[in-house]
Amino acid sequence: MNPNGPYPGRQLFVGMTVSGSPAVAYLVTGRSPASRERKATPLDSSIIIGPIGNQPYDPLRHYTGLEYDNNNGIITVSNGIQTEAIFETYKLLFNTNSLPTKDFMEKLLDSAQAEPDSFRTPRIVGVVTNGAEGKPVFLAGIKRHDIPAQAFLVEPKSGTLTGVSTYKGSLESPESFDPTSGLAKIEFKGKTAKELAEYLFDISQATYNGDDIRVCAVSGIRSDDKHTWQVETRNR
Repeated sequence: MNPNGPYPGRQLFVGMTVSGSPAVAYLVTGRSPASRERKATPLDSSIIIGPIGNQPYDPLRHYTGLEYDNNNGIITVSNGIQTEAIFETYKLLFNTNSLPTKDFMEKLLDSAQAEPDSFRTPRIVGVVTNGAEGKPVFLAGIKRHDIPAQAFLVEPKSGTLTGVSTYKGSLESPESFDPTSGLAKIEFKGKTAKELAEYLFDISQATYNGDDIRVCAVSGIRSDDKHTWQVETRNR
């Protein structure tokens, strides 16, 4: 079962595999047919959450969900337009030997604001980058409409991923996720990105008005060279 209940909306996790490799995962679910008519597609060093068929582009539903750099091992995952800005910010911090603190994430999320939809959907983001002596740094953040952005330094244990979602989990009446009640965690015993994407997709099965709400799951695991990401997608 998904730790955020039957309807997490969009959800992301950062953490480590059982062997200690950095990992990220991202889930897209939707209650409406329009929200479900999407797919995850790899493109260069990114994964695009885009339309199926000839649907018109919608900036709230179609975006870069994941972006990574195999030269430095940095990866960013998020649910909207903030992905590229946050990725480039932490890449700049790495290139200038600056500390990758959570403050930068909070400022960028506050600038992006919550999504201008009827639910005021929060913007969420996760980053894996490098700190002192190449040690991985794990960050997760959320921007709700009613409070300033909050980012968290995640210190995962092997086989555990921690993250945030846009909603608390109610299928009938979605409400913004409240990080003060604790961040979600999943236990992952697999080794590959494919296993991680399948795992997140499988534990998130739920129906609304008779339809499966799952759209896709995206995952990445960093290899032993500390730079290269293996990424996978699982579409409905």
